[in-house]
Amino acid sequence: MSLLQDFWQFLRPLSSGLTELFTTSCDSGESDPCRDDAAALTLKFAAMASILISGAAGVSIPLIGTLLPLNGGLMRGAKAFAAGVILATGFVHMLSGGSQALSDPCLPEFPWKMFPFPEFFAMVAALLTLLADFMITGYYERKQEKMMNQSAESLGTHVSVISDPSLESGFLRDQEDGGALHIVGMRAHAEHHRHSLSMGAEGFEALAKRSGVSGHGHGHGHGDVGLDSGVRHVVVSQILEMGIVSHSIIIGISLGVSHSPCTIRPLLLALSFHQFFEGFALGGCVAEARLTPRGSAMMAFFFAITTPIGVAVGTAIASSYNSYSVAALVAEGVLDSLSAGILVYMALVDLIAADFLSKKMSVDFRVQVVSYCFLFLGAGMMSALAIWA
Repeated sequence: MSLLQDFWQFLRPLSSGLTELFTTSCDSGESDPCRDDAAALTLKFAAMASILISGAAGVSIPLIGTLLPLNGGLMRGAKAFAAGVILATGFVHMLSGGSQALSDPCLPEFPWKMFPFPEFFAMVAALLTLLADFMITGYYERKQEKMMNQSAESLGTHVSVISDPSLESGFLRDQEDGGALHIVGMRAHAEHHRHSLSMGAEGFEALAKRSGVSGHGHGHGHGDVGLDSGVRHVVVSQILEMGIVSHSIIIGISLGVSHSPCTIRPLLLALSFHQFFEGFALGGCVAEARLTPRGSAMMAFFFAITTPIGVAVGTAIASSYNSYSVAALVAEGVLDSLSAGILVYMALVDLIAADFLSKKMSVDFRVQVVSYCFLFLGAGMMSALAIWA
């Protein structure tokens, strides 16, 4: 019986905490002397326009810059700057925001003061991102390998109807070597299925160039390094956008529910810069993924409208929304902490480690200096924005 009693004593504060989560409300108790609903509404419309334009500009610049060489000094510097922005966003903006929300005095003592939940949620998100990274990458690799195998088989069928023995033997020699057939097969398959994957024909072309002419001793060498590289860029861009979007919704709602022009004015400028830098980082990853123009445009559009939609939602619910309620604080803290884990993982593993531990970086001292300077510049500038937002 003592074990059951101990277990019940543990459950009682837990059930009490869950009840308080949905019923308790906490207000600062201070009236805002700067409250002006009409002026605040005007500033919110201005904020939606400003944030939309700055976010769209930030995400579009790297996409337009894909005309530049991917391994050039300018593009490497831009990639390092973007990695610094994402790292600072995760640590300085999201993790600190989650810690602040989940340590608010309005939250009940149990369980929120008994355990470091922000860091725990960030760790869980990082581990789940690793799992998603692995599973999504494997899915794309299997899908592309299947498609290239089908291309090779279709080309092999055409070989059987060649009447000239010398042409047939020459073609089969290319098939044994693997390289020429691999490149031709991918190009033909990309044209045939140019809309079947978001990578498009340009993505397959890039994969063909990166994979070279090495085979595996059979008729369709896959060039594992090139294939992995192309798939990784697609996966990174998609997971990164998922991590950024959740935070963008939260900051948009936070601005939208405010009734104070004194609060909205600095947030308007700070969030415009915030979205510009985040958009620049995301645009760089999308550009490296070599998606189709339609796929790139959809990802850019979705990022650009997320925060303005959050502002609109916050404005619509401003009269009934209590940002000091326990449910609102918990939702904000959990989402910010999860987003922090996703972005810190992406920045350190898929952006910084992938570039700064590469062979190109290790043998070129000038590239090292430029990349590190841009990395610290991006992290520093994004961290400075935490003074205002």
